[in-house]
Amino acid sequence: MANVLVRDLDDSVLKQLKAAAKSHGRSLQAEIHAVLENASVRSLAETRRVSSQWLKRLRMSSHTDSTALIREDRDTR
Repeated sequence: MANVLVRDLDDSVLKQLKAAAKSHGRSLQAEIHAVLENASVRSLAETRRVSSQWLKRLRMSSHTDSTALIREDRDTR
């Protein structure tokens, strides 16, 4: 397992993390573990939302056949 050191954490953030840990009945370290694990996992709904955004972007852009461009470049040399 890796260890992580967080420097210059704002006091208000630490205070909020401690309060959350207390309300969840766990240590500060366990609360930070939970926060990081939750942040690293994207829900299926979030994945679909992001995928939908990318599909919209790709549909809006035009794509050219690079094969034709490469042949044209070769023919001019």
